[in-house]
Amino acid sequence: MGGGSWATAIAKIVLGQAESINWYMRRDDRIEDFKRLGHNPAYLTSVRFDINRINFSSDINKVVRESDTLIFVTPSPYLKSHLKKLKTKIKDKFIVTAIKGIVPDENLIVSDYFHKVYDVPEDNVAVLAGPCHAEEVALERLSYLTIGCKDIEKAKAFARQLVGHYIKTSVNTDVTGIEYASVLKNVYAIAAGICSGLKYGDNFQAVLVSNAIQEMNRFLNTVHPITRCTNDSAYLGDLLVTAYSNFSRNRVFGTMIGKGYSVKSAQIEMEMIAEGYYGTKCIKELNKHLHVNMPIVDAVYNILYERISPMIEIKLLTDSFR
Repeated sequence: MGGGSWATAIAKIVLGQAESINWYMRRDDRIEDFKRLGHNPAYLTSVRFDINRINFSSDINKVVRESDTLIFVTPSPYLKSHLKKLKTKIKDKFIVTAIKGIVPDENLIVSDYFHKVYDVPEDNVAVLAGPCHAEEVALERLSYLTIGCKDIEKAKAFARQLVGHYIKTSVNTDVTGIEYASVLKNVYAIAAGICSGLKYGDNFQAVLVSNAIQEMNRFLNTVHPITRCTNDSAYLGDLLVTAYSNFSRNRVFGTMIGKGYSVKSAQIEMEMIAEGYYGTKCIKELNKHLHVNMPIVDAVYNILYERISPMIEIKLLTDSFR
């Protein structure tokens, strides 16, 4: 469900095992171009597909009716508008969210949104986490995915649908922690990008990321206090790749902000969604009630939403680190 780069990468992975897939895209012209060219016309254009193994449709209800597993890969700001067209019940489907964001206005992670709004049982909701960039999947570079689901057997069953010569998987029951971590790592990647744009070097980036994983740990232990190891790849690994990689759109977005771009001009020039922009506001709103010490989130929020100078805000942040 979705037509962007991450959706395209996941489709490539799934088709490594499945005979065919149903693929929902909202635009008929994009579907026609895909069929004609044999690849996504807008994203990961180097990835070729056997079109005969894909059932495309712009009718979300048709795709839902004909599928037992639904993998949602739409940007979080647009999820509600897609689902408003949905008349078919999804509570008996196995829902996988590969969305690295929070549903705006609701301030709910996507798994909670499906559970509370669409009555999908918690055991039928899974989250797909990295560390994994779509561009490296396209290049078939060795990548690791974590599938989080409260029903560990369902997590294992879905993981088997993804394993291939360049994809390894692990499973986890910490759906809430993994999903919040995937939101936070985008915020921290924006911070890393801002610092890069301001010409802070690798030494400081290491300190920033060290503080970010501590901040993430504090937040996760407050919002969902269970025994977990945030050094695992679904948490720390995803943070590292998003903060450091040139494929990271959140880091690129932050770098542009650090160089002096306005938020709007950076968004226009990127032509892609930086989930961390929306995630920053959602986490800030949630933390009004949780009161976790989150200086990095606060700094990014002040820069993006309060229009405080990145140079001033990051200088204040550096003084708080040890």
